[in-house]
Amino acid sequence: MIKVGDKLPEASFVAGTKDGPKPMTGAEVFAGKTVALFAVPGAFTPTCSVKHLPGFRDKAAEFKAKGVDLIACTSVNDAFVMGAWGKDQNVGDDMLMLADGNGAFAKALGLDMDASGFGMGARSKRYSMLVVDGVVKELNVEQGGEFKVSSADYLLGQL
Repeated sequence: MIKVGDKLPEASFVAGTKDGPKPMTGAEVFAGKTVALFAVPGAFTPTCSVKHLPGFRDKAAEFKAKGVDLIACTSVNDAFVMGAWGKDQNVGDDMLMLADGNGAFAKALGLDMDASGFGMGARSKRYSMLVVDGVVKELNVEQGGEFKVSSADYLLGQL
């Protein structure tokens, strides 16, 4: 599993944007930037939609004030779902919605999980991290079905 001090692995995403899917590399997302990245097991799922994403959306100005250049959300969903979820959640330009469609990024981080018991297949664990120029500075991985350490408030407290 990735840890604080590690450089993020090479990655390919498809961003769900208001203009449609946009392929992006990890370098485009992380190089030269301070990024608050959080991952959810699935778009439109209850905790993700009611607590996790809204916390980051609602605290976007606070993250910017503390030097964060970009807030990014990733999930093992396709770019169309991530784009629709971003629109549904009114993220506007405050957040980049990154589709990790095949779960390759989650797996490369060692933060993938098997959610087959819930009918969801391979997914990402719930986490948040602070990434500075591609290097992990803070990492907060939830255990089981919890929602504590990956919240916007928790990550803000680490800045």
